[in-house]
Amino acid sequence: MWPYLNKAICKTAQEIAKPIIAENTAKYKIDSVEFETLTLGSLPPTFQGMKVYVTEEQELIMEPCLKWAANPNVTVAVKAYGLKATIQIVDLQVFALPRITLKPLVPTFPCFAKILVSLMEKPHVDFGLKLLGADVMAIPGLYRFVQETIKKQVASMYLWPKTLEVPIMDPSKASKKPVGILLVKVVRAQNLRKKDLLGKSDPYVKLKMSDDKLPSKKTTVKRSNLNPEWNEDFKFVVTDPETQALEVNVFDWEQVGKHEKMGMNSVLLKDLPADETKVTTLDLLKTMDPNDVQNEKSRGQLTLELTYKPFKEEDMEKEGTEGADVVEKAPDGTPAGGGLLHVIVHEAQDLEGKHHTNPYAKIIFKGEEKKTKVIKKNRDPRWEDEFEFVCEEPPVNDKLHVEVLSKAPKKGLIHGKETLGYIDISLADVISNKRINEKYHLIDSKNGQIQIEMQWRTS
Repeated sequence: MWPYLNKAICKTAQEIAKPIIAENTAKYKIDSVEFETLTLGSLPPTFQGMKVYVTEEQELIMEPCLKWAANPNVTVAVKAYGLKATIQIVDLQVFALPRITLKPLVPTFPCFAKILVSLMEKPHVDFGLKLLGADVMAIPGLYRFVQETIKKQVASMYLWPKTLEVPIMDPSKASKKPVGILLVKVVRAQNLRKKDLLGKSDPYVKLKMSDDKLPSKKTTVKRSNLNPEWNEDFKFVVTDPETQALEVNVFDWEQVGKHEKMGMNSVLLKDLPADETKVTTLDLLKTMDPNDVQNEKSRGQLTLELTYKPFKEEDMEKEGTEGADVVEKAPDGTPAGGGLLHVIVHEAQDLEGKHHTNPYAKIIFKGEEKKTKVIKKNRDPRWEDEFEFVCEEPPVNDKLHVEVLSKAPKKGLIHGKETLGYIDISLADVISNKRINEKYHLIDSKNGQIQIEMQWRTS
């Protein structure tokens, strides 16, 4: 890669130097300063070793030992008062111990949002400087002065804990963090088609956000009713209002056999005004294919009240600039005194099942149950699954029940799912500290641990 990096670095250096040169040529009455040649040579820097630090945060910390004995060809021509002087940099040597942090790690390529660079000690920089063919560095005292000046200048800018921060992408978009809440009231349905041979249908509604792996939410079943009234409220976490949609399906409940679909439709979030309640009546369709002729047949209507409550923009910007330790705000419209409990199940270690170890985690909060994905044949699974719980009031006296289970390899085997351990986490500390990221020892497990991060977000 070095030939390409060489060209890219030189091009960047010229772009940075151009305004600096322009400013100083006028100041010191210099006619021109130009790079006659600019290349860092054919010898690339080498990493002589690497330390990597493991933390409980979403980051990767590396400390490479960088050594570079270069053969650059950098010649600068200075013209002033009708004279021309040529300065050449030769025999460049650099020894540095940088700390490179990639954070936060996100599930979108290139898998990190920022690069932070610091120097763990003052760098050693050695080079020759030729003026009109003579080595300027041979002048007594000048070599040491230049060395110390470079070290001080670089150290004052980037010596730990000072950092050079290079943003790569917006971390909130990369990790699909919540940007608001969608409040949905399922009001009523009208003119539903009769599905049962005897009597009327027993309708209920299933609601789900697109691109959301969480299970659908359901209304109650209205027995023998083709014009049911529900007036039931639901809340959904929104991560991308430009692309997400609310998907609704109406089913006919059956005591035996599969529940029959009565109709479906969806609402694009980008069509909803922010902080305004919109009442919409949807025609129920057979499929979401706009060219399907079966959609011309009437299947009834479904009336919804929809309110999209986005986060305040200043809160989002503040969160983005202050880093991963800042807890996001809950959106306006969150119940007074309430908020959003954000749970991230990072990973587990040293899990051990009696007959199989295909772990997944089950989270139960106030009767609401959510599950991570299953990772097969792994004693040290990494899930990185995130869940949201909307709370009417701070859950200071509540606990979060987390249970790790192992899914049986195949259905019908003698050995079914196994419990690998559990933990009940008191939420009082989360409410007071706003954020906790810890490893917990699993009860009923020999050595098992699970790492869970919790955030309490209020408006």
